[in-house]
Amino acid sequence: MLGLLEGKRILVTGVLTDDSLAYAVAELAQEQGAEIVLTGAGRGMSLTRRVARHLPSPPDVLELDVTVPDQVDAVAEDLKSRWGALDGVLHSIGFAPASCLGGGFLDAGWDDVKVALEISAYSLKLLATGFRGLMQAAGGGSIVGLDFDATVAWPGYDWMGVAKAALESTSRYLARDLGPDRIRVNLVAAGPVKTMAAKSIPGFSLFEEAWNGRAPLGWNAKDPKPVAQACVALLSDWFPATTGEMLHVDGGFHAMGV
Repeated sequence: MLGLLEGKRILVTGVLTDDSLAYAVAELAQEQGAEIVLTGAGRGMSLTRRVARHLPSPPDVLELDVTVPDQVDAVAEDLKSRWGALDGVLHSIGFAPASCLGGGFLDAGWDDVKVALEISAYSLKLLATGFRGLMQAAGGGSIVGLDFDATVAWPGYDWMGVAKAALESTSRYLARDLGPDRIRVNLVAAGPVKTMAAKSIPGFSLFEEAWNGRAPLGWNAKDPKPVAQACVALLSDWFPATTGEMLHVDGGFHAMGV
């Protein structure tokens, strides 16, 4: 189906390399007719600018560090001048210090844990409130976040798992409070995909091994397209009455027992 996002204006966060899930979403969004702007932060800005040139229509890259609220305001002002309104936002932002991953759950200190929570979970609320006015101007819109199902404990995921649980809860409260503005808030719980972020998780190979033997539809950790398709569908007008949802795109792994 072509033109699913025709005329839509979408802000995409989290593009670092061309194997990023956010890159796959940005690429497909453009193919489906969207006009997009990317964001980057800190030392990653140069990577985002470089990879942006690989997209079908190289988009602008704006600086957005979610630990600096003024930058959210600056991006909102830019988009207001550029487009006047905003139809969708992809939240693909997550980070945890090394102490919060890899089996150190009992040892990680609050100073590191709060970084993981602020960047990986609170940032969803920050983007939602920061761009709410632009989405109201569009008559509503869609916020889609990338998730890794936090209803269970995963090996090595530790405090990032807690941060993802906070992300999931945050999305539900945002869905409640932004629904009257016709702003939908949903998450896509992806199976393991080989990205730069995944490589930073100790024991990532354990996830791949588990998925290969249990997902009834099978799972290709090298293929981000199924996740991108789900995100683009949720950013489109095809789910007008769906909000507060966590959509699993994991080959059916989540539904199996053993």
